[in-house]
Amino acid sequence: MTISFELLVFLIGVALLFDFLNGLHDAANSIATVVATRVLSPVVAVVWAAFFNFSAFFVFGTAVAKTVGSGIIHADVIDPRVILGALCGAIAWNVVTWIKGIPSSSSHALIGGLLGAGVTKAGLDPIVWSGVLKTVAAIFVSPTVGLILALMLVLFVAWTSLRLSPLMVDKRYRKLQLVSAALYSLGHGGNDAQKTMGIITALLYSQGMLGDQFAVPFWVVISCYIAIALGTMSGGWRIVHTMGSKITRLTPAQGFAAETGGAITLFAATHLGVPVSTTHTITGAIVGVGAARRLTAVRWAVASNIVFAWFVTLPAAAAIAALSYWVAGFFIA
Repeated sequence: MTISFELLVFLIGVALLFDFLNGLHDAANSIATVVATRVLSPVVAVVWAAFFNFSAFFVFGTAVAKTVGSGIIHADVIDPRVILGALCGAIAWNVVTWIKGIPSSSSHALIGGLLGAGVTKAGLDPIVWSGVLKTVAAIFVSPTVGLILALMLVLFVAWTSLRLSPLMVDKRYRKLQLVSAALYSLGHGGNDAQKTMGIITALLYSQGMLGDQFAVPFWVVISCYIAIALGTMSGGWRIVHTMGSKITRLTPAQGFAAETGGAITLFAATHLGVPVSTTHTITGAIVGVGAARRLTAVRWAVASNIVFAWFVTLPAAAAIAALSYWVAGFFIA
C-alpha cells in the first residue's frame, strides 16, 4: 500500500515522538542512581545522560533496529496502518505509566504494539516467534544478569576498599560514578534509539524505498539518536524518584556497581541485537546492590509492583495497538 508523502512524514514524526517520549520516560534509567547519590544535580545529570545517549551513534551498529523492524512481525506484513497502531499503543502506555511514576519498559510497549497491530491485521501467521521469544526471555534475563553483575561489583568494591576510610571510598566512587553513569547512558541510547530506527525503516521498506534490502538509512539513525537525547534531557522526574530512592537507598559505590552492571548487560545485548529493556536491567542492578547490603534494605513491595508492570506492559500495549489499528482504518485505506 503506497501512501502520500504527507502521511509518510506524519508517521515518521509519530515514530520520532515515541523516541522522544522513550528518552523522557527512561531518563530515570540513566540518571536515577547518580541523582540519588547526589553526585550530580538533576539538571546536570540529564544533560550528562543526553550527551552520552547521542554519543551511542558513534559506538553501536543497527542490529537491534533490524530485530525490531523485521524480527518480531514479518516485514512484508508491516504497513502504515500497522506502524501507526503500534506507535499509538506504545505511546499511550508510556504516557500512562509516566503519569503514574511506574518504571515500565518502553521497549516492550513497542514490541507489544507491533504484535497487537500485526495480529489484528493478519492473525498469528506473521509473528516471528524466534524474535518474540528472545524478547520475552530478556524480561527475565536482563534484570537477572544486571542483578548478578551488580552483586559481583559490590563485592569487588568492598574487597578493594578494605584499607580505605569511608570518606576516601565515597570520594573515589563519586568520581567513578560519573564514568559508570556515562557508560550506562551510552548503552541506553545504543539499545533504545535503535527500536525507533527499526520502526521507521520498516515503514520505508513497506513503501519500497529501500529496495529488497532491509537497511537503516543514515538520516534515520541520526534522527533517532537526536530525538532520544532530547527526550532524556527533558527528564522523567516522577520515575527518577521511584528508581532512585523508593527501591533502596544508594551510596556512590553502590550506584557505581548498579550502573556498571547495567551497562555491561546493555552493551552485550546491543551487540547481539537483542532489544532488552533498560528499565528492567537497571532495576535488577539496583535490587542487586541493595540485597548485597541486606535483604531488608530492598523495599520488596515497590520492587514487586514494578515487576508486575513489566508483565502487564506487553498485553496492555498490544490491546491499545489493536484498537488503534482498527480506528486507523477510518483514516488510512
